[in-house]
Amino acid sequence: MRPRVGQMLASTVDTTAVIVVRCPDEEVEITCGGTAMAEGSGTSPATTGAPDPELMGGSLLGKRYADDDLGLELLCTRPGPGTLAANGVALPMKSPKPLPASD
Repeated sequence: MRPRVGQMLASTVDTTAVIVVRCPDEEVEITCGGTAMAEGSGTSPATTGAPDPELMGGSLLGKRYADDDLGLELLCTRPGPGTLAANGVALPMKSPKPLPASD
């Protein structure tokens, strides 16, 4: 799939939902729990697939998951037990930027 900024994606194996914050201009396979995510808001609790037990690291509400080399950043809007990945590589949680010193 070719993601676009603002696109909402929902997992097909758990409750995870994300919004694309930044994306490359190329095809990227975004998965959760080892299966491809579908376009949508993720408001329905129905799941259609089975997750890969090795890819169940979880995602946290309000956290950003990014791959700077690929140019992809996702914002988690609904948490779930599945691991977010791009092109088969797990996305690490993005660390917050440090604030400047106030001295």
